[in-house]
Parts: sequence; structure tokens; C-alpha cells
Amino acid sequence: MDCHRAAPAVFKHRPHLRRERSQDLRAPRRLHLRDALTWSSQRGLVLMAGDGLALALSWHMARSLNQLFSPIPPQLVWWTWLGLPSPFWVMVACTLGLFCYAGLYRSTQHIKNYLQAGKLVSMVYLASLVGMYFYDPKLDLPRSLFFVAWISSVGLVMIARVVATLALRPLEKAHTPTRVFLIAPAQRLKRLADILDQRAKVPVIGAALASTANSNATYQAILASKATLVLVENVPTADLASELYWKLRRAGVSMQLLPTSRDMLYRRGQPETVAGLPTLRLDAPLVGGWDYRVKRWMDYLGAGLGVLVLAPVFLALAAAIRLDSPGPIFFRQERVGLHGKTFRVWKFRTMAADAPQRQAQLEQQNETADGILFKVKHDPRVTRVGSLLRRTSLDELPQLFNVLCGQMSLVGPRPLPVRDVAKFDGWHNIRHQVLPGVTGLWQISGRSDIDTFDDVARLDLHYIDNWSINLDLEILAETVGIVLLGKGAY
Repeated sequence: MDCHRAAPAVFKHRPHLRRERSQDLRAPRRLHLRDALTWSSQRGLVLMAGDGLALALSWHMARSLNQLFSPIPPQLVWWTWLGLPSPFWVMVACTLGLFCYAGLYRSTQHIKNYLQAGKLVSMVYLASLVGMYFYDPKLDLPRSLFFVAWISSVGLVMIARVVATLALRPLEKAHTPTRVFLIAPAQRLKRLADILDQRAKVPVIGAALASTANSNATYQAILASKATLVLVENVPTADLASELYWKLRRAGVSMQLLPTSRDMLYRRGQPETVAGLPTLRLDAPLVGGWDYRVKRWMDYLGAGLGVLVLAPVFLALAAAIRLDSPGPIFFRQERVGLHGKTFRVWKFRTMAADAPQRQAQLEQQNETADGILFKVKHDPRVTRVGSLLRRTSLDELPQLFNVLCGQMSLVGPRPLPVRDVAKFDGWHNIRHQVLPGVTGLWQISGRSDIDTFDDVARLDLHYIDNWSINLDLEILAETVGIVLLGKGAY
């Protein structure tokens, strides 16, 4: 299996495909020592320490008030540290981890979400009840201890965060002076710069036209300016903001969209005002990239288990293909993947062996409206077994090997043949900024029933802009149903 191929000549005249190609846009940047010394990291550690102290104080209060009733059951006290029993330390670890995941140590907007902090503390306490029941159903947990610890934890954590926010406010501007890089239409640049200067004394240290938002030159200018905030207005809808957002996220630079751009990445935005201007804030995470690492672990684990479990199916399909028609069992085709690099996709052969040579004769029967994708519903090249494989999508199973090679993910935009990609409009190529997938939004939204590539590209961009582990799991679950029903495949 060849896991690496060079980019074809068709891409050499496209400058945007000659950018840095080493990683997926969502891959985490390397953490350095200076990341731990930034004000945001120091602020997060201060808040984390305050949360820990608030939880410890609540437990001391609960134990003191409960001494007259009944102590913690000895079965739950596995060890004691700093005068506090093991259940406390387990709950503190769970609470602080949940706070990190929810972003409560990240931006000032998240830090001020005091109600969210209280809700998460309550979730940990309720989960502990369930956990203790499964640990030992006969345990009689002192109710007074539990409720005092729960209520005081919620109250003290919220109070601690209010106090910490107020205490850190004088240091906030001194440690993190806002240096703004503007991206907007030409007629709006000066107006926005004047507003920022007059209302908030915020310096604008660089600017670029909205039409160049996704260009490499603009990205390099942002990095060179050492901006802490990129303020964006009216990015052309054809380009979207996905590529710029993910690049800035990897660089640790915050981005805020003015309302005219709210149709892009709106789900990621937090409403916030800057110098009296309503914006949507999109922060770089304090410790980013773990969700993408989990995705890649899921890819390799899922593909590996899939190959092992489905080995008998592979053998049965291979035998059926061999008996049905002459030719190889597998079909390998050049597809365009991450950053425009080509690789060979593995599929079970569903057509006659000379199908690639016969495609030119069928181009006039192409049923797609724009001609980018090649689809013929009753393709004469499809074999009898191939027809069944296509309806059930079992012909795609060998792409698990592509996943194990690192060329594909389980979920992502589908990799397309070079013939299709050569007909792309410029904005279509944004889909190549992430790893292609065995399945994706296109597959669960109609697959072959979608007849224009613009609709396909919009689904891919929606996936990129709103990507999460949960979305991948939803797509995988939907894919199973689509495969079983054979909907939209031919």
C-alpha cells in the first residue's frame, strides 16, 4: 500500500495550495515553556487555586458541622492527605477537570460564567451519588454531610470566582494589552480604527482587506504584528472564515467577528462588546488540541478494530468479487487529500476492470448539474456484486487501511478524484485543509441525491466550522443507519 504520493501538476499553479502542508488545520500547536508564562495561563492557575481552596473550605465546614451526627463511612476513606479524605480529592480532580473542559479558565467571558461553575459543581456531586451507589449499595452516606458540602461548595466556588475576577481586573490590562489587527472592507477600516482608539484607547497595529482574509500574506502579517486580537468584519461569504479561524486558533490568537460576519462560525462565538461595538468572541483554548488528539486515537483504534472484526466479511466479499467478474479484487484510485496531496484510495472493485478507460465515453451522460462530480445512476460498468456493494457502501470498507496509513480519518470531507478537483472553484479547496474521511456530512445528507458540488462543499465547510468529537460520533451513528437502509447510494 503506498501511503505517500506527490501532488499532481494540476495543483502547481494554485498558490494557496503551496502553503504550510505539514498538519491538519485542527492539529494542536506545540506547547512551549513560554505558554506557561503567559498571563492567561497564570490567570487560569490563580482561578484554579481559588476553586480548590473554596472546595476545601466547604468540606471543612461540612465535616465540622457533621461531627455531632455521623462521620464519613470508613469504606470511602481510602487515604487522607492534608487532613482531607480521599473522596474530597477525587471530587476536586473531577471538578477542576470539568471546569477546564468547559473553558472556565480561559477568556474573561468564560471566567465570569459563575452560574455555569455552580451547575458543574452540582453535576459532580450528583454523579458522586451514582458512583457511590454502584461502589457499595449498602453504604449509608450521612445526608447532612452531603448536602452541606454540596450547597457550600456551589456557593463558595461562585463567591471565590467573583472575588478572583475582581482582584485580577487591575492586572488584566497591564498583563494583556489588547493589540488589534483589523480585517474589513476598505471603506470600514479607518472608521473601525477611529472607534477603537477614541472609545477604548485600543491600538490598531495592522490591517488587511476582507477580501484577503484567507490569504497566507494576511496570516503572516497577523503573526508578524504580534496582535492579541483579530477583529473581522464582512468576510466574503464565498470564502467563509473557517481557514482563518483554525490558523489563528493554532497560533493562540483570539478572533472576534462583527455582526455582519455572524453567519460564519456563529456557534463558536460568545457575545461581547469591544469599545461599544457588539462582537462575537472566538478564543484560542488555554490548552488546545486535545479534542483533535482524541479524534485521531478514535480513528486508529476504530480502524484497527474494524479490520480485525470485519476480516471474515473482507474474505467473503473478496471471494464474491473474484467469482463475479475478471479483474483485481481491490480498486485503487488517485484521490486528493490533505493540503492537495494525492494518495491512492482503496475500495472493493465494483465495476468492470476497464471502467477507468470507459469513463470518457460516459461523460456526456453525467447527471450532476455542474459537471464537477461524475455520477451516472445506471452506470453500465457496474457489476452484479458491485451493485450490491454500492447500495450497502461495503465497497468503502478497505478505506480503513487508508485510515491506518494516516491518509484519512473515519469522519471528514470525502476525498475526490483528481478529475473532479481540477474543476473546483477557488473556495472549494478549503475542504482540503482537513483530513478527508471515510464518511461525512455529505454521506448522511443524501450522498448521490445531492446534484451540485456547491451543496457538497457547503456541507463540508459546515462540518469544518462546527467540528467537535460529538459531531463525529453523530455522523458515525447516522452512517450506520444510512448504510443499512442503502439511502442515496448508487
